[in-house]
Amino acid sequence: MAGPLDGVRILDMSTVGMGPMATQMLGDMGADVIKVEPPAGDVFRHVTPQRHAGMSHAHLNLNRNKRSVVLDAKTPRGLEALLELIAGADVFVSNMRAPALRRLGLDHESLAPRFPRLIHCVCYGYSERGPYAGRPAIDDTIQAASGLAWLQGAAGAEAPRYVNSVVADKTVALYVSNAIACALYARERTGAGQSIEVPMFECMVAFLAPEHLAGRSFVPAEGEAGYARLLNEYRRPFATRDGYLSVVPYTDAQWRRFFALAGDPGMADDPRYCTARDRSRHFPELYRYVEDTLRARTTAQWLEALETADIPFAPVHSFDDLLADPHLAALGFWRECEHPTEGRLRQAGIPVHFGATPGDVRRHAPSLGEHTEEVLGGRTWSVPR
Repeated sequence: MAGPLDGVRILDMSTVGMGPMATQMLGDMGADVIKVEPPAGDVFRHVTPQRHAGMSHAHLNLNRNKRSVVLDAKTPRGLEALLELIAGADVFVSNMRAPALRRLGLDHESLAPRFPRLIHCVCYGYSERGPYAGRPAIDDTIQAASGLAWLQGAAGAEAPRYVNSVVADKTVALYVSNAIACALYARERTGAGQSIEVPMFECMVAFLAPEHLAGRSFVPAEGEAGYARLLNEYRRPFATRDGYLSVVPYTDAQWRRFFALAGDPGMADDPRYCTARDRSRHFPELYRYVEDTLRARTTAQWLEALETADIPFAPVHSFDDLLADPHLAALGFWRECEHPTEGRLRQAGIPVHFGATPGDVRRHAPSLGEHTEEVLGGRTWSVPR
């Protein structure tokens, strides 16, 4: 069964994490994704670990369901080939900064008269509409600029820290894929393509604002920025007698049940803890109470008790734990496949399930230029549908 984006062609001239993750998600949903790379290849091909040069773990995990074409858009011949590919594409995606796109004539204003149905999506650090336009950006700098590193440092109470994941790249990748899907739907109704700008800085500020704008949501302010529950010093996995657990009673009923499990049912009637509003003023002492309580029993004892009480909980998993997780195993989440050059590989599957048009993994992550002749040699591209 074809995926929901079957028949859509996406020309992907993005590198590293954000753009490739977005286009892989679209490829998983059935789109035909052509990855256009410079002669040296996407820089993420060259990090370690890897078995062979240019085929890093990061490339393998971000570029399945794509074909790789190598061309140098800075040469007349390469630019001509790229424009031919654009003529046959529904979507053109790039994380090249705007001045560079304009120099090559690959900006929306240059392409739209020739390709009025083209969806032209650019994703980079900062919007061209503001004074930060053109600044270079990577995940770490956006974590700093957006307030995330400050939040990880307890909103200024500690030294700022980065999240141990390229969380800005991957979060904004979701914005990119969502924006492209929306633009494709709009084109179905209007027949016209359009430009899309997805800036990392603004997307991450928007992503963090719902809870952390907090008191600054009001004019005049009703308090500081930063959501207190997430910033209190005791918000962490708690030690049991023999391990660690995440335990988060949240509703009135869940807290009442937790106090009963802890042997202190009367605490549910304490005026400091009766309602969500009351508890929001006392998060540190509440979480300290949970921490002290969990030390009394083993992880296995708490897992059974918390599941019976229907209180949110989770064990603290390592990635090795996840590879053996029974829930993921039941879903067939981890995929193993034979790659033609890299041998046996393991990858995360497609987490989103479509009842009628499911996504699928149809292609391995390509070697550099693996499909150049297939895509460019036959000159078989047609006008986009």
